[in-house]
Order: sequence, then structure tokens, then C-alpha cells
Amino acid sequence: MNCKLFYQLPLFICLFLLFSPGIYAQTGNSNVSPVEGDSKALPRQFREISLGMSLDNLKDALLQDKLFNFRGDRDVSFLPAREESLVETTGSSFVRRAFFQLRDGLLFIMSFTLDTNLLDHYSMFTNLVEKYGQPSYLDPKESVWETEDTRITLERPLTIKYVDKKVFNDIISESALIQSRRVRERQEFLDEF
Repeated sequence: MNCKLFYQLPLFICLFLLFSPGIYAQTGNSNVSPVEGDSKALPRQFREISLGMSLDNLKDALLQDKLFNFRGDRDVSFLPAREESLVETTGSSFVRRAFFQLRDGLLFIMSFTLDTNLLDHYSMFTNLVEKYGQPSYLDPKESVWETEDTRITLERPLTIKYVDKKVFNDIISESALIQSRRVRERQEFLDEF
């Protein structure tokens, strides 16, 4: 047997076990399961901010919370898409920046870029695994926990996102329909020649 291969074999086994799909199954944590469709839901709230809240309630919560340096309407942008708004604010201490995206006046994505001088990816990852079990998806760039209606993503270097999956999936479906219509219209135009 080739000596190089013999010494590299344990590394390959460790990598296989680390990235094997089998590790994403529930590992005995009976409090929460990250596998989609399980009964226990992921949190849809961070402090007093929750997915589904209105823009006015979001602004009030941000003004009340000293973790954010929210400046009121100056931090709110209206996007040209269907009734979408974006609230972007800086944070103090652990949160460097926070983004909140609303559709039809309701919050469906909240994203927090955390201060890597105060927190590290490993600590955040192990905390999430301890609370919610192994992620349902894992790669070097992100870890994902999801249920039927909520998705929590931990991205490198250190951003955590909460997403209302139902609203997000509706947006993706609408985009696919628009793209399909554009392809059809393009072909119809080409057929005229």
C-alpha cells in the first residue's frame, strides 16, 4: 500500500464524516429539530423584532432597543419592487449593521452583521447547534436551520439571517413567472422575423 495514501486516509475519513449528509439528522436533541417539517419551530424573533411585524412596529422596536442606532425615517428606503421597504441601521456593541426587508408592509427578512472583534463564528455556530440541533444544510460559507416557515442562516464571516420562507418562496415563484413570460415574449418577437 502506498505510504502517502495510508497517512492521508484518516484525513479523508474525517472530512467525509464532517460533510456527510448523515450528520444533519437529529442527534438526540429533543428540544428542537432542524429538519424541515418537524414540529418544533425555529424562533422568528430577535429581541423585540419579529418576522411578520409592520414597518411602524419595527421602527418603534428599533427606537426602543439600545442595541441599534436607528435614526428614524432616514434609515428607511422604499424599493421599486412591489411594496418593498428596506431598513438599514448600524448597531452598537455586538451588532455592526442590521438590515430589515419588508414586503407589503411586513418584515420578512432580518439580517445582522455581527462584530468579529466581540464574537466569532465558532461560538455562534456552537450556540445555534446547542439550541436548534445540527443544521439542515452546511457548507464552508453558511449553515442553515429551517422549518416549513422559517429559515435561519449563519454566514461567514459573521452574519445571521432570519427569513420568512413563505414570503421568500412567493417572491421566487413570482420571479420565475416573470422570467418565463419574458422568455416567451422574446421568442414571440423573434418569430416575427
